Amino acid sequence: MRLEALRKSYNVGRPNEAEVLHGIDLSIGRNDFAALIGPSGSGKSTLLNLIGLLDRPTDGELYLLGQATRAMDDAGRTALRGNSIGFVFQFHHLIQAFSAIENILMPLMLAQGKPDKSAMQRARDLLASVGLEKYADTKPNQLSGGQQQRVAIARALITEPALLLADEPTGNLDTRTASEVFELFRRFHRERGCAVLLVTHDPRLSSTCDRTIDLVDGRIVSDVMQDKTENGE
Repeated sequence: MRLEALRKSYNVGRPNEAEVLHGIDLSIGRNDFAALIGPSGSGKSTLLNLIGLLDRPTDGELYLLGQATRAMDDAGRTALRGNSIGFVFQFHHLIQAFSAIENILMPLMLAQGKPDKSAMQRARDLLASVGLEKYADTKPNQLSGGQQQRVAIARALITEPALLLADEPTGNLDTRTASEVFELFRRFHRERGCAVLLVTHDPRLSSTCDRTIDLVDGRIVSDVMQDKTENGE
């Protein structure tokens, strides 16, 4: 993913027009495991929505897998987003009426209809990989907060995305569970080769990422690669 001079304004053309992002230049490579940090109101959520193709920039360009996206129609953006990006949020947004495995399959069902045998097996493999193989038919309200977030991570990976976006994914979890969930991101990044961009307020988590991008007042003020030897790697 590559951003070139990306800008985002709200209330364009009105007296209260406000620019939130001021010419962002940023690249995320396949091997990146990065944290996006910054104070409240710095534009992190706005930037994440643009990267995730959930919103359009006012100016500039965003390339995903080499494709320019700003001028794409909604159908093209939806297809590219569905095939290439996985999302994990602070709140898991699982559908309570569906079982764990049905929630994991939801992105494929929305895109393809009824899942075939290979999709079912992929979902079961993902459940096993997050340690929940025994809970395939369990409803979300019967799972702990950490277990529900694990299901959400599996759901984000069912389409085998090139980029995994996580917005405060451990914000509602206790310290131990947060560490376990963070390690899942690490393992999937290593084993599945997807880039990871985490938005977090937790300096402990951001310090263990390979790269830290600091956004302040709609501008990137630092972009630092961590010394992996400090993390024991």
